[in-house]
Amino acid sequence: MEKQHNDNINRDELILQQQRDIEREISDSIPLVSEKLPVDCLNAEYVGDAIFTSKIEDLSVKYAYMRRTRPDGNCFFRAFAYAYLEHLISNKEDYEQFRQLGETSKDKLVQLGFPSFTLEDFHETFMEVVKRVDPSSSTPEALSEQLHTVFNDQGYSDYVVVYLRLLTSGKLQEEADFYQNFIEGNFTIEEFRHQEVEPMYKESDHIHIIALCSAIGVGVRVEYMDRGEGGTVKAHDFPEGQTPKVFLIYRPGHYDILYPK
Repeated sequence: MEKQHNDNINRDELILQQQRDIEREISDSIPLVSEKLPVDCLNAEYVGDAIFTSKIEDLSVKYAYMRRTRPDGNCFFRAFAYAYLEHLISNKEDYEQFRQLGETSKDKLVQLGFPSFTLEDFHETFMEVVKRVDPSSSTPEALSEQLHTVFNDQGYSDYVVVYLRLLTSGKLQEEADFYQNFIEGNFTIEEFRHQEVEPMYKESDHIHIIALCSAIGVGVRVEYMDRGEGGTVKAHDFPEGQTPKVFLIYRPGHYDILYPK
């Protein structure tokens, strides 16, 4: 009886491992961040689906292009980082503010109790990527090309994601009393940060978005495309009342980048 039980466990583990391998193979074949694509390219995924077709049409009225991001659990952080750094290429004032915030952010995290030796490499790489989009260093076209190359280099791209996850975690710790209200289940802030925010490949929810936007002072608009009623896509701005500089589309479990017309 015990042998049969163990065989069943082994079989389940094998099936799970096969599923993970298939998911990884699919994921690895998709670029970390794609080239710009027309919004109506989404139609190919929803052929014959009247609800989604009408919502894609609604989205196409407001947005000219999109970029796909790899569906690996890091898509929110990667999409957000790419879109905001792309915005900074043509906004020198915003760039200077963000560069200064980036420079001082490591010391702030250390003060919150994050170990300095853990932060060092991530912060250094993060700042290297930020400096690569300095508007005064080259033409917008050259900087955009460089940004795209850097974000499709797994090493650079993932280090940026890790650092944004740490900034998000720091904000949750800093304002724990406020954010505790948004956490579902019996998680403490500490548990939530260590289990759902800091590890790579963990998907993001409203709480991640609000904390990151607050940490770096940037507004984001998320267009939610789901099976909700009506043929329109509902937009939410984070934090409320702040002018968005990053535009994302959310489909269940996944974020991509949008470009307004």
